[in-house]
Amino acid sequence: MDETTAEEADSAPADSAAEPADITYDEQFYPARPKALRPIARRRQYLASRPSLEFDGRNAAYVEWLRNQAMLGDANVLARQLSGQASMWQNSYAHPNPRAAVERAPVWFTAYPLSFITQPGQSFLSALGDAGMWEAFREIGIRALHTGPVKLAGGISGWTQTPSVDGHFDRISMAIDPVFGTEEEFRQMCEVAADHGGTVIDDIVPGHTGKGADFRLAEMNFRDYPGIYHMIDIPEEDWHLLPDVPEGQDSANLSPESEQALQEAGYIIGRLQRVIFYEPGVKETNWSATRAIVDTTGKTRRWVYLHYFKAGQPSINWLDPTFAGMRLVVGDALHSLVDLGTGALRLDANGFLGVEKSAEEQPGWSEGHPLSEAANQLIGSMIRKVGGFSFQELNLTIDDIKATSESGPDLSYDFITRPAYHYALVTADTELLRLTLRLSMEIGVDQASLVHALQNHDELTYELMHFASGHRDEVFEFNGQELTGAQLADQVQQTMRERLTGENAPYNAVFTTNGIACTTVSFIMAALGIRDPEAITPEQEGQVLDAHILLSMYNALQPGVFALSGWDLTGITALDREHVHALTSEGDTRWINRGAHDIMGTSPDAETSSAGMPRARSLYGSLPDQLQDSASFARRLQRILEVREDNGIATGTLLDVPDVSNRGLLVMVNRLGDGALQVTVLNFSGQDIAGSIQSAHLPPGASVQDLFSGETVGQVDDLHSFFLELSAHQGTALLLHDEDPGAEEAHGPGSAHPSADEGTHLT
Repeated sequence: MDETTAEEADSAPADSAAEPADITYDEQFYPARPKALRPIARRRQYLASRPSLEFDGRNAAYVEWLRNQAMLGDANVLARQLSGQASMWQNSYAHPNPRAAVERAPVWFTAYPLSFITQPGQSFLSALGDAGMWEAFREIGIRALHTGPVKLAGGISGWTQTPSVDGHFDRISMAIDPVFGTEEEFRQMCEVAADHGGTVIDDIVPGHTGKGADFRLAEMNFRDYPGIYHMIDIPEEDWHLLPDVPEGQDSANLSPESEQALQEAGYIIGRLQRVIFYEPGVKETNWSATRAIVDTTGKTRRWVYLHYFKAGQPSINWLDPTFAGMRLVVGDALHSLVDLGTGALRLDANGFLGVEKSAEEQPGWSEGHPLSEAANQLIGSMIRKVGGFSFQELNLTIDDIKATSESGPDLSYDFITRPAYHYALVTADTELLRLTLRLSMEIGVDQASLVHALQNHDELTYELMHFASGHRDEVFEFNGQELTGAQLADQVQQTMRERLTGENAPYNAVFTTNGIACTTVSFIMAALGIRDPEAITPEQEGQVLDAHILLSMYNALQPGVFALSGWDLTGITALDREHVHALTSEGDTRWINRGAHDIMGTSPDAETSSAGMPRARSLYGSLPDQLQDSASFARRLQRILEVREDNGIATGTLLDVPDVSNRGLLVMVNRLGDGALQVTVLNFSGQDIAGSIQSAHLPPGASVQDLFSGETVGQVDDLHSFFLELSAHQGTALLLHDEDPGAEEAHGPGSAHPSADEGTHLT
């Protein structure tokens, strides 16, 4: 194979690489795309002879085999084809543009490859490119598809690829994993999406890789590869500080004692602010030691490496002098955007890109670090530079989310209010939700920059990092008490655990310290007090559906992106943990909320997905069946999204979250793009509510129109209020119209403007 194609660190001049390809540019759907760029799949066709030698630096054929599938080398090949091209300068990139991203993709379907049931013999990517599914999406109002991670993941042991340890978020290649389909099917999916006015969103993982070719070459100290990772070469005289690696494994987690000894010896910065995926005897620190391995010079080495997540996910070093990690991540992003044809990228685990030694006896600085902000700015800017947009799934404080949003990704996942709206349904009390919305406004987070979501592949997160970490000693008023942030978080978490797991809901499970493993439906069942899903009555199913629609209204009837999954669309319940015992045996209970589902009803007899995930129970049925029923989840959701789209709610601005006359009520006052005032009112309680809606932003004399029925339901009085009735677990969207054309001058910038848009009735 050509040496330049395989190399990642040579200093060969650019003209030694392949001639740059011609560029085509489609401003609406695709960034610049070199016509003949196929750097990954061809690499994987390289086959080496397999002599009976050690799998280390002494085996030149093995080293060459690894080089020809390493991500870092592919990133360089891609970069050389894009450098100097005029198309790299056609887009502004310095500042995030959340509203442009929301306008392009306001409603997302979040897929999960391992759980997606397809037709017999059909690949996951082929199914996502099905025109019939996109027709259904367009009818409902879904405008974007987040594929989830579909590139090769896991690790390499000898000549053998090992399976993923974290749902394909331990990426080891830019090649599409054949289990999900082909690169051509991926491109076809992007084209079908574009034909239906849709956008495809892919994933990159700037925080870590799997233990693939790049990590194995790093262990061999090969050229730039150790610079990808937080790896420290431990001299042999100090190997006594390292744990023994058990037979059959390639690393061993450091105990807290070993971690401290290595810190005192000056090798590592020691313990960090928290240990994600902590499990006694399995992962007690964020550091592991490799086995002894011979490098390409014949020297035997052992390394200690950082991993925030699982041992098979070594962390990327964003401030190594080689900048090898940065090159790898940016190359992976560009491959997805300019070669495959996606329009956006999710940044996974992007809040943990910087670590630094802290004061004596204090944990290392690893969250909210300025290096993370700088790295995110580089990634977000590069994505915008080629015409895409990005979002981050960053579970940190509101302050940190605000800081990273200023120059990094265009959008952020709503970890701010997500646990609070769950808590509101559990307790029939919106106090925490109102508190978090107000804090977000005070700190300066734009609601339109957030991705408001129902279920995704993870657990129902309730860490409440703003309270539990960054503001743990600050005092907040909550439930009639003055509580520190830490006390507030603990009280909320304890309530959620008691109400959503154990005797009250044995079908759900606690997931480490992060939250609750459950689907949206199984969460709602627990919140409603349903203990046995198998004995659920038709009346209870109706209550579950109403609550599910309520949560959809909360997420959709405010500025920002609205996202939902196949588990939501089909009403999936949690799996019996015995059906996924092999996957949950080491404590990762999230597999119970990842049951297989058949969106289009193409394989009614399939008991598992093609990846082997057991089929879960569906309360709502397939999309084609639901679209035949006006009272189904999909049809009711469609009406919500029509009101959202017709009135421009997604790109509005949140003005006020006022106090309420009943603790189960939530009121959000939004300013729409045309200047009109829109009010979302939701009843999180199981009781009918009649009460006053009041806000200083409501102009006296304005009429109040229900956007679902089109009817006028009230008028704002001199106290800036109006009366409204809502049934249990119901909500609505209202639009204010000034009766007096001169009212704007009289009432100032808080006044509303009439709108000709009207929604349809919500049943």
